[in-house]
Amino acid sequence: MTRGRSLSLATAALLALTLAACGDDEPVNDGDSSDRIVLTPPEEGASHIHAPGQEHGGAPLGDGTRATAGGYTMADVALPGADQPGEVAFRILGEDGEPLTSYVEEQTKLLHLYVVRVDLGGFRHLHPTLDDDGTWRAQVDLDAPGQWRVIAEFMPGGAAQAVVVGQQLSVAGDTSAPAEIPRGDEGLTSDDGVARVEVLGGAAVDDNGRLQLSVTDLDGAPLTLGSYLGTSAHLTGFALDTDAFVHVHPYGAPEITDDGTVLTFHTTFTTPGDYRMFLQFRVDGLLHQVAVTVPVSD
Repeated sequence: MTRGRSLSLATAALLALTLAACGDDEPVNDGDSSDRIVLTPPEEGASHIHAPGQEHGGAPLGDGTRATAGGYTMADVALPGADQPGEVAFRILGEDGEPLTSYVEEQTKLLHLYVVRVDLGGFRHLHPTLDDDGTWRAQVDLDAPGQWRVIAEFMPGGAAQAVVVGQQLSVAGDTSAPAEIPRGDEGLTSDDGVARVEVLGGAAVDDNGRLQLSVTDLDGAPLTLGSYLGTSAHLTGFALDTDAFVHVHPYGAPEITDDGTVLTFHTTFTTPGDYRMFLQFRVDGLLHQVAVTVPVSD
């Protein structure tokens, strides 16, 4: 057994001992893969699976590369320093310049927040709380200085489509070399020391496409997935050539096959290229986060 795997298993075992002390069914920190804490999973059978064309009007407005999309603007964005955990805060403004306070729940949350290093070496998926004045707040540990993107995905009250807006901020400190994102065969498989994810073929530009990923243990055996955010898994990512944010939804329930536990996702890719995708899923009450690179063809 490698030293990295030993540390991961030890960490998971230690965190499991803390579960009885917590009562929420969401992770303390959804986006930090070193914090694989999942509390009591939702009841068996809970699901929130979109059929094609039922994602509140299809693809969202905006791709996270701009602060304004669909008439909504991300404003007053603040990030903590890289030396210790702190608060990320922002507001969403409407066309009238007033803070948006009416949201529709999507995948059990009113807003999904992604705090991501520009080189994709760090990925945090958070669920902030909304103040009465329209300010969203969440705790985050950035762990490294440099350029970070803050991306919000939400459904405004009364809207027909979701909206994705984002801003890029600089966090002071000595920056390290950019993370190297694997492409080609090297990027198709990855693990976190406990669970392994593999891309089963590529995806294609299509408004009704499919993408399949398998989840196994390190020996290739299928894993039983719990529920996370009301469904079997959460998959988001970024186009490596354009930085565009994408979010795809599970299509049907996981299947146990010779390839492992296979997840099928409904995709609406509009641009070919390589996409770095972050899969989040629960196994035995622990939240895992594994990134793979998905090739998308014309």
